Amino acid sequence: MKLLILGRDGQVGTALTHILAPLGAIAAYGRQGADFSHPDDLEGVVKREQPDVIVNAAAHTAVDKAESEPDLARLVNTDGPAVLARAAAETGAWLIHYSTDYVFDGSGTTPRVETDPTGPLSVYGVTKRAGEEAIVASGAKYLIFRTSWVHAPGGNNFIAKMLSLAQSRDELKVIDDQHGAPTSARLIAEITRRAIEQIANDRPIPSGIYHLVASGETTWNGYARFAIAEALKRGVPLKATPERVLPVPTSAFPTPARRPLNSRLSTLKLRDALDIDLPDWRDDAMGTLDTILPEKIT
Repeated sequence: MKLLILGRDGQVGTALTHILAPLGAIAAYGRQGADFSHPDDLEGVVKREQPDVIVNAAAHTAVDKAESEPDLARLVNTDGPAVLARAAAETGAWLIHYSTDYVFDGSGTTPRVETDPTGPLSVYGVTKRAGEEAIVASGAKYLIFRTSWVHAPGGNNFIAKMLSLAQSRDELKVIDDQHGAPTSARLIAEITRRAIEQIANDRPIPSGIYHLVASGETTWNGYARFAIAEALKRGVPLKATPERVLPVPTSAFPTPARRPLNSRLSTLKLRDALDIDLPDWRDDAMGTLDTILPEKIT
């Protein structure tokens, strides 16, 4: 089996490159080899590599920055996936693509299912939803995995940021009215591997959109409290304790892009399709913590 991974240098792309390696020959491209700001060039990459499966982890994920550069966000999040989908339809390849909780408007308190109406609040969400729609309409064989609150040991990491702040401050203020499930890049890559294995064995799950997040839910405040409590348990010297992580509303930290308050996603469709259980978000976060915490111990 030949796999083409795009966006290899991001959090999800890095995890994919390692976890999918045993499945076959891999061609992995970062921005230098597959620049999504020039989406028409992507067709040539697909035709040159002739993959059985295209795995697209490339995205414009700078949510606030997208508000001031909507054209670039559209190129990367909408036009690029559309080109990949057309190329997949022409070559017979599968396309696996990652989307986001930001396609929803964040209303309500119940987990969203895949067929719920969307209503993105930001340029990022609008362009990601348009990318989904282009893939669905392409005629390609596809899997779109919507996920949320992605974390990994490297890159722009919420856990590392909170621990660094807790080392220098005795009190933190963290948003407590956004609800979702922190989900590791490793978990996303492992579920992707499971889906590709079924494709390789001629037992693919049906083309469609699937929600892929760790189980359970929390807020950013609860997430920060959890990370700080675990760090203290392991002997990391911190000034702030979980009790000193104070809850504040989203309005306390105005941002250019509106965030959905309800990022809960139901994973029943995915769990049934792949016959799997998904780990609790706390257990899933331990892998990231295991890598970060030794660096914080001085």
